[in-house]
Amino acid sequence: MTEREAGADARPRVKVLGREFGLPRSRLARIVVGVLLMAGGVVGFLPILGFWMLPLGLLVLSYDFAVARRWRRRLAVWWERRKAARAGQARGRGNGKA
Repeated sequence: MTEREAGADARPRVKVLGREFGLPRSRLARIVVGVLLMAGGVVGFLPILGFWMLPLGLLVLSYDFAVARRWRRRLAVWWERRKAARAGQARGRGNGKA
């Protein structure tokens, strides 16, 4: 099988916390899954359904929609900056200087 044939047959994938997950091949199915996850996240106070579904729904929708992709990327950049700032603060406290 050539690379072109493999690329056409490959499932869309997203990477979460270092692991890759496959998405449905159908664009409509991805949109339905993403919307249902976000709808379930809105009622996150209920058992089983939870607020964890909101970012997961955004991640699924980001594969097909540029707006969701931008939001996801902004969140990722903000998170990395926050981690770097906290790491810098932790290093500053441990050097023994006052």
